[in-house]
Amino acid sequence: MAGSKEIRTKIKSVENTRKITKAMEMVAASKMRKAQDRMRASRPYADKIRNVAAHLSYANPEYKHPFLIKRDVVKTVGLIVVSSDKGLCGGLNTNMLRLSVNQMKAWESEGKKIAVSAVGNKGFSFMLRVGADVKSHITGLGDVPHLETLIGTIKVMLDAYTAGEIDQLYICYTKFINTMKQEPVMQQLLPLSDEHLGVHPHHEKVEPLSTSGVIKGAVNVGIAKGHWDYIYEPEAQPVIDELVVRYIESLIYNAVAENMASEQSSRMVAMKSASDNAKSVIGELKLVYNKARQAAITKEISEIVGGAAAVA
Repeated sequence: MAGSKEIRTKIKSVENTRKITKAMEMVAASKMRKAQDRMRASRPYADKIRNVAAHLSYANPEYKHPFLIKRDVVKTVGLIVVSSDKGLCGGLNTNMLRLSVNQMKAWESEGKKIAVSAVGNKGFSFMLRVGADVKSHITGLGDVPHLETLIGTIKVMLDAYTAGEIDQLYICYTKFINTMKQEPVMQQLLPLSDEHLGVHPHHEKVEPLSTSGVIKGAVNVGIAKGHWDYIYEPEAQPVIDELVVRYIESLIYNAVAENMASEQSSRMVAMKSASDNAKSVIGELKLVYNKARQAAITKEISEIVGGAAAVA
């Protein structure tokens, strides 16, 4: 059994660790609420622009954006991996990276090449360790995601798709379900299709146009599919180009916002678990300390009694 001094030193060390984990838990809880607010604020815009992009896929203008055209043969797949910059957030990054690696192995077994873009230091470091072909990366996003800092990394993959260097583009991130549950998901970004736009292929009603040609809100008046189109000003190509790119950017921004909310939630839960475990360890160490102290006292009393008996 360890001496009383060693046990007291260990108790003090665990208590100091518990103070740190408790403080990190409180900080993560504060950041989690703000991250959740940002995530929820980004969802309405993403839903609305998804609605408009879905209707564009049904329209029949004189111009068809490359993002809406499905490639006949898929030789190279692009993957955007969204992770955190810091650790101490439970299995958040591990689960997401496991999903990414399993999917990458499946693609490789089909003879497809893989190009990776990493958002976050953990994902970037992991992809370098496994020898992935990292085309672009960004780290140090902080606690608040900004689209202008993501555009450069995103544009590398979008330009590669437009140039035909990659034939499909996916994004892997951790989706926020609730405070106690976050799950890794992989979503196809390009090419855009009915499934990914959230529109059923047999959907027969679409959003109408206003009389001035400006897109209205989501009001369904039952216009049949295939018998309508938007009015473009000045022309279809620049409008569709800008809208489709903005749609992809909004999806990626929303994925980063979801991942950040998941990160803070996971970190709060992990730090709470660490604090509870430290409290349990402290209790066990104090019990051991008390036993050691009692044993020392008993030994001293026995020696005193033995000495007294010898003298008598």
